[in-house]
Amino acid sequence: MTGKIDDLNIFRIRRELEINCQPVDRSDHQLDDRCLKLQQFFKEKFNKNPDLIVSVPGRVNLIGEHVDYSGYGVLPMALEQRVLVAICANGTDKTTLVNMDESYEKAEIGSTFSGCTTPSWYHYFQCGVQGALNYSESMKYKGMNAAVWGNIPPCAGLSSSSALVSAAAVCMFLMNEPVVTAPSKENMANLCAAAENLIGTQGGGMDQAIAFLAQKGIAKYIQFNPLQCTDVILPSNAVFVIAHSLVEKNKAASNDFNIRVVECRLAAQVMAKKKGLEWRNFRTLKKLQDKLAPSMLIDNNIVPLCESLLEDRAYNKKEIAELLEVSVEELVDISMSPDTKNVDVFYLRKRACHVFNEAARVLRFKFCCDEFPEEECLEAIGELMNKSHKSLKELYECSHPQLDKLVEISNPYTYGSRLTGAGWGGCIVALAKENKVEDLITALKKDYYSKLGIGDEDLGNYVFVTKPNSGACIYPLNIDQKP
Repeated sequence: MTGKIDDLNIFRIRRELEINCQPVDRSDHQLDDRCLKLQQFFKEKFNKNPDLIVSVPGRVNLIGEHVDYSGYGVLPMALEQRVLVAICANGTDKTTLVNMDESYEKAEIGSTFSGCTTPSWYHYFQCGVQGALNYSESMKYKGMNAAVWGNIPPCAGLSSSSALVSAAAVCMFLMNEPVVTAPSKENMANLCAAAENLIGTQGGGMDQAIAFLAQKGIAKYIQFNPLQCTDVILPSNAVFVIAHSLVEKNKAASNDFNIRVVECRLAAQVMAKKKGLEWRNFRTLKKLQDKLAPSMLIDNNIVPLCESLLEDRAYNKKEIAELLEVSVEELVDISMSPDTKNVDVFYLRKRACHVFNEAARVLRFKFCCDEFPEEECLEAIGELMNKSHKSLKELYECSHPQLDKLVEISNPYTYGSRLTGAGWGGCIVALAKENKVEDLITALKKDYYSKLGIGDEDLGNYVFVTKPNSGACIYPLNIDQKP
């Protein structure tokens, strides 16, 4: 495939993906401006114009942290910040990648990717390409020139990496039209979630789901296995402020995240064993809860059971293996990931209690949005956010002193605030009081960012107001609007 991607294919693909993804909002002049700049950058690098731009949003999880990989629903919304990828076919078996951020090196990638454990930025693009190729035997690798530009802060818990994975997958489907049509948005989300495992992150699929399912102005309650999405209408005067701690955590370059995944899995298996169940059948706390207490989640009645079955202390591999009546080697093979096989300290009760309580908070958050008057709803969901942060700090132990400081500074101006994303750095999300937004930003500037040398000019890169935005979309360039 050489030259310009066929215009008629673009129209057909775009029409199909506008069912699966959200169409570009042509009134969004900021996005238009960014696309123009990326188009100019592409032409400078490749001496031709791109055929189109793929746009995928970041996300902020409002409530439901570290529960998706345990099988529970989450409640995110898409951000206005997005990853943009401009592409054209190059007729070779190589893809050349450049990034408008000069700190990211140029890369050339081939047709296969079997994964890595210390990923560079372009490996996320490779994940998405490989995920698309794995979708169908009819998919063929086709080289392209691609220019990337993102304004989602990296390593901030706002899903910049998953947005790039998702954008790359869409690009590869575009390159294969009309032989292979794009799958449903749910299948796109699932294949991108599976693809990201190639770099060792054992996530639960929230980031990819909101990337494709998001709608402007609406948050989403997302459930898994099977993937289901329910609209959540937030209070009309809800204002969310994102504040970056400037502590960056690449969850793929550390095993902290995957240790938590394993701790939750082991907690489910030990609890199952103690209740006389076949523990090998349980890899998530949700599956265990469905078996033991299917109607108790929102009332937290599962938590006392958890506390009665698990001790509030560290466990090691040997005693967990003894509890499950297997050898340590079998335990590692059945329940642990490659990067956690040498870990020997696991906190089962604290992790499980967080997950059960956080999953209940998600349901309560949705209920409040559905049923409460606006002011009562704001107070209630703000308190849920505060409780979530406390649990993430004390039970899940994935906060950071700088995140805690941001939450503390924000408290007088908000209904509630919490870390968002994996933690260990990254961002907080604050539900600001509508008449206190400017005061909140001023306080963050004075008491946090100025002490780190961040002035007015750069403040907008680290603190911003956001609202629910649309999902992945295609942005055709310089072509007539045919039906």
